[in-house]
Amino acid sequence: MSIVRRLDHTRYRVSDLEKSVDFYKKVLGLEEVRRHKSPRGSELAFLKAPESEELIELCYFPNSGKVEVQEDLTHLAFIVDSLEAFGEHIKSIGVEFSDGPTMKPDGSGGFAFIDAPEGYEIELIQRNPAAVSDKQSY
Repeated sequence: MSIVRRLDHTRYRVSDLEKSVDFYKKVLGLEEVRRHKSPRGSELAFLKAPESEELIELCYFPNSGKVEVQEDLTHLAFIVDSLEAFGEHIKSIGVEFSDGPTMKPDGSGGFAFIDAPEGYEIELIQRNPAAVSDKQSY
């Protein structure tokens, strides 16, 4: 018997729900799957990546005040087919990498970061399937 069965979602609190939802949809290509208001008044939007089951919950709770994200506190990591192609995509919409891309010398792939509107880091990972297992961490 397992104690937990699977990860369902991860919550990130935001100061501007519409701006954040727009970023995750336009920049990362996530799909908004549902939206509702919690019993305590939080406005919630749930998004997912095309090949993932886990959701990202963006939460706007006006009573908590402005969100201030500490540097290197947390990040979300997404797999991309090509960091170069992703870089061209974000450049075309006025977004830049905040770090990288950094390619591994062994040819196994690379990684880069962008910043979401609230300051949360987003890691983009490119893996060369012939050189590395899909479960390897960066």
